[in-house]
Amino acid sequence: MVPQLSAIIITKNEARNIGACLDALAFCGERIVVDGQSTDDTMKIAESKGARVVAHAWEGFGPQKNFALSLATGDWVLSIDADERVSSALAREIEAAIASPQADGYEIPRVSSFLGRDMGKSGLFPDYVLRLIQRGKARFTDDLVHERIICDGAVAKLNAPLQHDAVTRLEEALARVNRYSTDSADMLVASGRKVTFASGITHGLWTFFRVYVLRLGFLDGKEGFLLAVANAEGSYYRYMKAWLAGRSK
Repeated sequence: MVPQLSAIIITKNEARNIGACLDALAFCGERIVVDGQSTDDTMKIAESKGARVVAHAWEGFGPQKNFALSLATGDWVLSIDADERVSSALAREIEAAIASPQADGYEIPRVSSFLGRDMGKSGLFPDYVLRLIQRGKARFTDDLVHERIICDGAVAKLNAPLQHDAVTRLEEALARVNRYSTDSADMLVASGRKVTFASGITHGLWTFFRVYVLRLGFLDGKEGFLLAVANAEGSYYRYMKAWLAGRSK
């Protein structure tokens, strides 16, 4: 019997998150975990939860998620990250949406936490993300980072939020800044776009101003300030790494 709903998750060293994530997806007829060479117990935990686990060498977020999508057999596919949680209210809304579909894809409002605090501003709420799609009607972009879903059809919105426990420790934020800025810099270099030394400075300053002032990050307290700084650092290092890569050619 073909499941109506497949959940896909890509992982790499997500032993801390994958168990709870899969528990919240028990309503899905199929749960697929594509693991990118974890060195912890991610795969073991996922298998113990009854998920189908496939090892696949890490290729970047977009390619990795497209591979996971190719494994899904359900009529509908729900793409979830290991640090995200589907509430019972959202699960019921998803079930109702696919039982009587009014669109080919559905965006879900996401609530992200940073250092233990839900970000009500900072450009993170309501952060609508396209995650529920009819199989065969959508695919992920091949971006190494900050990938997105392209849906060939109508897209509607759900109401119940998706909980995203993005960063619990400052060390995680710093590690993400380094990892994501490297991938983003590689994409920038590949695009052939001209990058100067000043690019990193101006983009870093603008990112802080946009997140902390224009997107009202100051209303998110001390955590809002730290988030704005982390985002600014990510932008700064993205352009500086691209500039250094171009200079070395």
